[in-house]
Amino acid sequence: MSLPLVVLLPFLGAIAAPLFAQGGRTAIAIASSVPALIALTALYPHWPVLADGGVVRFHQDWLPAIGTAVSFRLDGLSLLFALLILVIGLLIILYARYYLKPKENVAKFYALLLCFKGAMLGIVMSGNLLLMLVFWELTSLVSFLLISFWTHKQDARRGARMALAVTGGGGLALLAGILLIGRMVGSYELDDVLAAGELIQGHALYPIALTLVLLGAFTKSAQFPFHFWLPHAMQAPTPVSAYLHSATMVKAGVFLMARLYPVLAGTEQWFYMVSFTGMATLLLGAYVAMFKHDLKGLLAHSTVSHLGLITLLFGMGTQLAAVAAVFHVINHATFKASLFMAAGIIDHETGTRDMRRINGLWRYMPHTATLAMVAASSMAGVPLLNGFLSKEMFFAESLALNLPGLWAWLPPIVATLAGIFAVAYSARFIHDVFFNGKPVDLPIYPPHEPPRYMKIPVEILVFACVMVGMFPAVSIGPLLYAAASATLGGDVPEYHLAVVHGFNLPLLMSFVAFFGGLLMYSQRQRFFDFHARFREIDEKAVFEAVVSRISSVAHSLTGRIENGSLQRYLLLLLISVIAVTLAPLLDLGLFIGERGLSPVDAPTAIAAAVMILASVLTAVLHRERFYALTLLSVVGLIVALAFARFSAPDLAMTQLSVEVVTIVLLMLALYYMPSWTPLESRRSQRVRDVAIALLAGVGMTLVTLAMLTQPFSSISDFFLENSKPGGGGTNVVNVILVDFRGFDTLGEITVLAIAALGIYAMLKDTALTPPPGDGLGHPWTRDAHPLMLKQIARPMLPLALLVSVFIFLRGHNLPGGGFIAGLITSVALILQYIASGMVWTQARIAVKYHNVIGVGLVFAVIAGAGSLAFGYPFLTSTFGYITWPVVGTFEVASAMVFDLGVYLTVIGATLLALVSIGRLSPHSAIKPKREGT
Repeated sequence: MSLPLVVLLPFLGAIAAPLFAQGGRTAIAIASSVPALIALTALYPHWPVLADGGVVRFHQDWLPAIGTAVSFRLDGLSLLFALLILVIGLLIILYARYYLKPKENVAKFYALLLCFKGAMLGIVMSGNLLLMLVFWELTSLVSFLLISFWTHKQDARRGARMALAVTGGGGLALLAGILLIGRMVGSYELDDVLAAGELIQGHALYPIALTLVLLGAFTKSAQFPFHFWLPHAMQAPTPVSAYLHSATMVKAGVFLMARLYPVLAGTEQWFYMVSFTGMATLLLGAYVAMFKHDLKGLLAHSTVSHLGLITLLFGMGTQLAAVAAVFHVINHATFKASLFMAAGIIDHETGTRDMRRINGLWRYMPHTATLAMVAASSMAGVPLLNGFLSKEMFFAESLALNLPGLWAWLPPIVATLAGIFAVAYSARFIHDVFFNGKPVDLPIYPPHEPPRYMKIPVEILVFACVMVGMFPAVSIGPLLYAAASATLGGDVPEYHLAVVHGFNLPLLMSFVAFFGGLLMYSQRQRFFDFHARFREIDEKAVFEAVVSRISSVAHSLTGRIENGSLQRYLLLLLISVIAVTLAPLLDLGLFIGERGLSPVDAPTAIAAAVMILASVLTAVLHRERFYALTLLSVVGLIVALAFARFSAPDLAMTQLSVEVVTIVLLMLALYYMPSWTPLESRRSQRVRDVAIALLAGVGMTLVTLAMLTQPFSSISDFFLENSKPGGGGTNVVNVILVDFRGFDTLGEITVLAIAALGIYAMLKDTALTPPPGDGLGHPWTRDAHPLMLKQIARPMLPLALLVSVFIFLRGHNLPGGGFIAGLITSVALILQYIASGMVWTQARIAVKYHNVIGVGLVFAVIAGAGSLAFGYPFLTSTFGYITWPVVGTFEVASAMVFDLGVYLTVIGATLLALVSIGRLSPHSAIKPKREGT
């Protein structure tokens, strides 16, 4: 149970931490740190198992029929990423305490940060691919809110929109890829997928699935050509940049490649797609970083470059390259997070990030300068620092690739060239910021060291860079081995973590990169002049132009189709249906099948004739709205009688109750509308509409005849056989609603609740003046609430409620249930509003219908989640029998709790919509005269 707790804790913290906002930034920072500390404590006992290559699992079925489960899985790889997420997250929380200004919405910031932490933990610890995808999309949504945290900045809003569009599009591709993998394997459980590598790679759908999965990974980890979103996301507060865009979110794509490495890697398609994408990203990011004047811009493009390096290592397809990739994930997270925080300190203390102005800061901020220079040296790959070790492994693996002919030179050349650029932009970061003269027109002058505790996170990460660089085997060796073993899915090749492996080609490449980078920086002006010859592409402008063009085309297309005419919408819908279905239906042969037609008795024929006549008159008299509504109610009544005629009493009762509620709501709406509709259609249009309606009607008639007169097997036999033994009820319809298809019902009542809340939100501040009379000029009666109606309605309320309870309680075995009972209760209460008015009724029903909806949904969810506590899938019900004196033996089913939720939600949603419409009139607020006066 500790694994779901680790993922859940940050989300609970996001709810609880803002409660401490009144205590100040320190109090909320401490509260926000507690979930991570508890999570680390919960992970610690699992280390002995993981160090031996074991796996810790938690599994709870959710919707097993579609392969969905609440499944978490912890191995060496997920532990490594979980530690990065939790530990660096703790440091970011402390750092943000001093970075954010008191006037900013600190509670919102920490809540979003904790939500993001929980989503990232969900990605790396999910044991089910579908569950992982949920957390994957959640990181995109929360990162959108974090990037746009400073909503007053247009660049922040645009950067957030760009990040969401790119990563969201990749998420859709990843969804398709995961669905294909699940289809190939027959399961979405990660254990099953990892064990099916040969099956997947030998499947015909492997190339498509691989491409889709890599699209998701590349967009998330800012790989070429999707790299452009990451630098523009740097408009976020620096704690967000340090956490999301160096240590966690951009590592999600890298994690996905590592997670599915045993399944997808090892083929030519993997090699070419991943390695060449990584190579292009590595060089492009390194080149652009050299010429950026914004401090965070330089770090952002260097992040893109290092992510390309990790991707290239995974693409090489060798085991040692995968080990080097995992190692560089650790090293990059430490030195890049510390560099971003150092950049935030500089921005915080100088008021600018322009490297042409923040010169000579060593004199003013020696402590911060020392920390930043060590981290930048690690980024450059200087010996005795962690970046040097993984860079050496990268160089060695680039030499080990067995490519044919001259292609064998490409990886070492690219690796060395990228190393040269890395040293050059690192040297520029160090020299231009901390030396190179004096500050130029700083907004804050003179700059000084930040508060003591603001530097502690940077110190811890820089200390990690030094310790890993000098004592790699002791400091990181066991964790790296466990993570590499989980990545490779088995044995790890022999490798040695040492500061120096003797004089060899990788070390020579390091020397070339180091001195070549220094030489490049010394000649930087020439390179800047060379770079200035080329027109710089503004990715943001290109993205905005593409979005604007798509929006313009969509607006034009929508304008042609959606002109506000319901008549046109129905016309296009019917024409489309006829056009799409006509040819296939002709091939099926539309005729009366073997079963023939059932005999028609006189009552059925009369009822059908009445329904047809009422339907036609509704269309003919649609301009007279009251008459049309009355005729429409006749159609609904006949449909209810038809349900009763064909042995569907539940549907008949539901239809009748819905008709009453719907007619009352429509009557209320019509009260504020003209009583008739002006004639707008020309004669030719009416002829056209009649022809299309007849064609559609004849088509549906023929289809219905063909289907119902052919031999067919119905699924009803299954439900009839299993209703009693499986669901404990003899009312098959109710058992289907609350048991077999309970998840559908939960979704339906949720939609109903959302619709009611939407009506309330739209109408809560609206007041309409009703017309003074009907369409003929007759004034409304002064007696809005007739005495006779009140005297009849009030005694009927307890009787109706009694009937409602009776219908509810017997619903599991006889016609009835929560939905029908809720509608009956709603009708009874609606009658009170109609008879006695809004003020009188609400004074006696002191209930907020929002709360009724909420309680109903809570009951429904609790009924579903209760089964999880006993190890059963969500919404699994149970039943038993109890014998009481006098009463006798009767059934008790857990599904009644779910049905109670349905009952309350239906009441709350129906009455909330009714009251919202009833309040539109200013007369609804007039207090009635005291009775008897």
